[in-house]
Amino acid sequence: MITPDWVRLMAAYNAEMNRRLYAAAGRLTPAQRQEDCGAFFGSVHATLSHLLWADRMWMHRLDGWEKPESGIKGSTTLFPGWEALVAGRAETDSAIGAWAARLDPAGLSGSLTWFSGATGREMTRPRWIVVSHVFNHQTHHRGQVHALLTGFGERTGDTDLPFVLDLPALGLG
Repeated sequence: MITPDWVRLMAAYNAEMNRRLYAAAGRLTPAQRQEDCGAFFGSVHATLSHLLWADRMWMHRLDGWEKPESGIKGSTTLFPGWEALVAGRAETDSAIGAWAARLDPAGLSGSLTWFSGATGREMTRPRWIVVSHVFNHQTHHRGQVHALLTGFGERTGDTDLPFVLDLPALGLG
């Protein structure tokens, strides 16, 4: 089972990697960000929009956030403008960090039940598995965006968790 410290670590890592990815994506032209390059959600922008939508959807389920307006199919166009996407990402990463900071072991215990639009049915899973999925989902799709950015000649810098975070500053090292 995961711990609140692990959640704080992953929230900090995701926020830092999102800053790096968005900085690199910001150096692309708008046409490059929108170009369908064959990733699961097509483009850099669409994939980043999906990730932001998914984080907000999961946090709606986990912490009572406002539910995003669309489903998975609309997730890629929920944030059509680059500036709104950038601002939404920063706001969401900050709020996820705040949630992680107040999380205690009880917040990772028990089960979570929700209606899954992806499966079309109600689902129940242990909360700690759902929380793990939130961060795994981010890593999965960020990897796709990283590959697309690399194809455009952009770099994000180091991506390895032990080397990108100040662990003592997080109270973890």
